[in-house]
Amino acid sequence: MNILLEFFVVTFKVLWAFVLAAAKWLVRPKEKSVAGQVCLITGAGSGLGRLFALEFARRRAPLVLWDINTQSNEETAGMVRHIYREISEEAAAAARQAAGDGEEEVLPHCNLQVYTYTCDVSKRENVYLTAERVRQEVGEVSVLVNNAGVVSGHHLLECPDELIERTMMVNCHAHFWTTKAFLPKMLEMNHGHIVTVASSLGLFSTAGVEDYCASKFGAVGFHESLSHELKAADKDGIKTTLVCPYLVDTGMFRGCRIRKEIEPFLPPLKPDYCVKQAMRAILTDQPMICTPRLMYMVTFMKSILPFEAVVCMYRFLGADKCMYPFIAQRKQATNNNEAKNGI
Repeated sequence: MNILLEFFVVTFKVLWAFVLAAAKWLVRPKEKSVAGQVCLITGAGSGLGRLFALEFARRRAPLVLWDINTQSNEETAGMVRHIYREISEEAAAAARQAAGDGEEEVLPHCNLQVYTYTCDVSKRENVYLTAERVRQEVGEVSVLVNNAGVVSGHHLLECPDELIERTMMVNCHAHFWTTKAFLPKMLEMNHGHIVTVASSLGLFSTAGVEDYCASKFGAVGFHESLSHELKAADKDGIKTTLVCPYLVDTGMFRGCRIRKEIEPFLPPLKPDYCVKQAMRAILTDQPMICTPRLMYMVTFMKSILPFEAVVCMYRFLGADKCMYPFIAQRKQATNNNEAKNGI
């Protein structure tokens, strides 16, 4: 009888979860504040990582930027400092206006800082050493954005083993190291947020990018298991958000094409749009965000359709060989570089 009663309770909770999810579609949840909370972003030197940094900076979060490229990381930091100066100037102007109106003086927010670290997240020791430096020089991290990613751009049998290993280490293994470095303090405080920037290719796959898909599937699996572990430990103060965008126009997959008749309806995502959607999900504690929403349907269809039916859909959309032009461009670029080096 007890298990029967519990079954009805669980059924009610499941239905209630659907109701709450539907309500969030109709009424936009209030965004939480990350002002003053240290946010660490990996792969911050370019692409989505840079845009995430700018978005968090606009929300007054002190930033820790990690990237393997020191120069591009410093360029991102320069953009962040410009935003911080604008915020300080606006706060100072508001304080002067309040003083002129005889109101209580509002002190300008002047504690915003950005810290840069050159870190190869594929190397476990490098991650742990850099994390220790962050704790000593900045403090504890409240928001961790695992964003760093690479792609080899080779067919499986043409891809050097070293590139396969690097793809797995940067796109998947690094999430283990960064999370192990910063999660203990989050658990102690029961406060924090872990963001995994994965890909739609971590939910369904395509031909020619076996290493990339495997790494992103791994990142998705890691994130989901971690989310369940936090729930099992009743650490409701630590939030997780999984970001799975469709192809983003950052140049990472330049040349990738689906069927030309379909492409106008499913073009590559603009990076700004992708990050703004992800930020909205993060700031409303949304567990997962797929952009565009069509990706939810594709994932569902993949789960229920026979494999041959999925293959038919891929061929109709031109998704079965969509990566081939990208791989061909990568191969041509590699050949050109080798020719130049040989001159």
